[in-house]
Amino acid sequence: MNRFLALIATLALAACSSLTKLETPRLSIVNVQVQKSDLFEQRLLVRLRVQNPNDRVLPVKGITYRLEVEGEDFAQGASGSPFDVPAFGEAEFDMTVTANMATALLRLATRGGSADKALESLDYRMVGKVSLASGFLRTIPFEEKGTIKLK
Repeated sequence: MNRFLALIATLALAACSSLTKLETPRLSIVNVQVQKSDLFEQRLLVRLRVQNPNDRVLPVKGITYRLEVEGEDFAQGASGSPFDVPAFGEAEFDMTVTANMATALLRLATRGGSADKALESLDYRMVGKVSLASGFLRTIPFEEKGTIKLK
């Protein structure tokens, strides 16, 4: 009976350690290559870097995201190729992105507001989730905001 209780206690401690909250990984764009482009749709191959602020390896199963520029949907992408991000480290991966720049630019142009501000900078927001291949926590949502300086 004592061995059974020791086994249960060990399993409980292992389960508690896997419930610890993971910090959100940081994503940044490394390179962009146009694969196909026409008036209505652009397909891009985007190389992203993911930085892991956690003390354990992140076994990434896939990443999905949506990019907004000035509050308008601009692009979306997904990567289904698994990779590992080392603890306190980083990894790079490729993601196919579909954008509709003509529609987004038309919406931005028809919005009210100062034309000067639109020419100097654009605000962006990238939201998505990192899906993990193992562990108790299987998805980590993320949100990145920033400004793109045009001048």
